[in-house]
Amino acid sequence: MTSLAEIREAPGLELYLDAIEERLARTVASHPGLVAAVGNEALAAGGKRLRPLLVFLSTPSNEEPSIAAGVAVELVHMATLVHDDLIDRAHFRRGKAAAWSVYGPEAARATGDYLFARAFAELTATGDADAVEILADATLCLARGEALQRTQTHDPATTVDAYLERCALKTGKLFEAACRLGGGPGTYGLALGVAFQIVDDVLDCAGTTIETGKIAGTDLRDGTPTLPLLLAARQDEVVRDALAGGPLDGALVRVAASGALEQSREVALDYARRARACLNGQLHRDELESLTHAVVDRER
Repeated sequence: MTSLAEIREAPGLELYLDAIEERLARTVASHPGLVAAVGNEALAAGGKRLRPLLVFLSTPSNEEPSIAAGVAVELVHMATLVHDDLIDRAHFRRGKAAAWSVYGPEAARATGDYLFARAFAELTATGDADAVEILADATLCLARGEALQRTQTHDPATTVDAYLERCALKTGKLFEAACRLGGGPGTYGLALGVAFQIVDDVLDCAGTTIETGKIAGTDLRDGTPTLPLLLAARQDEVVRDALAGGPLDGALVRVAASGALEQSREVALDYARRARACLNGQLHRDELESLTHAVVDRER
């Protein structure tokens, strides 16, 4: 099994990620006050830094990987997490109290907006209008994906295609943007992002709070129709009723018993294969291939 730690042994990558962390801290702290303080807590919560990793691995051998691009995509990701927790009223993020639950909804909303603004400030400072356009398009897709999720909530009749569209908008497009900002194939990032989201949704049904940093079954409680829940709902009336807003007792166990988790992993594996098929002579081809395995084999 490939791990992210093994991928990070690529020459120059640790130095790049160290520079990303330093610039993130400086950028978030650039306007002292409440939003910077809340933003710093979001930063301190950590994360896999997959999006800056993709910028680095997608950069051609004759170019330096862009620190600004890596910082910008990570700031957009952080902003969406802060806003998502507020919208969903999720009390925990990566095992820690969510920003809105500690500082209040208004502070969380302002912090997310601040992080979005800092992301675009980073890219604008490079003078690269194409890069700004790439990130702007991805950010618009994030908003569209969130709106789509609102319309699908508590709807067990949501189609798998509609779910996959949401995955592409909410997760895949920012992965795609990270690859494009590095100069690599965006199609790889899009497919990888969908695989990543499917696995996230499987872990929500199967993982423990200690492993994932999240409370298991959040999607079912919120009525968010994910692939394992939709597949299970097709077979099991209890799951279907729970997803529609009915009683939750025993529903998560029935999802596991339905075989929907295994079926969903197979779909994630298929998207990982699609991602690998997009690679063609990249400098970091081996690492990019390994990343597709790491994404689907992870436990959190």
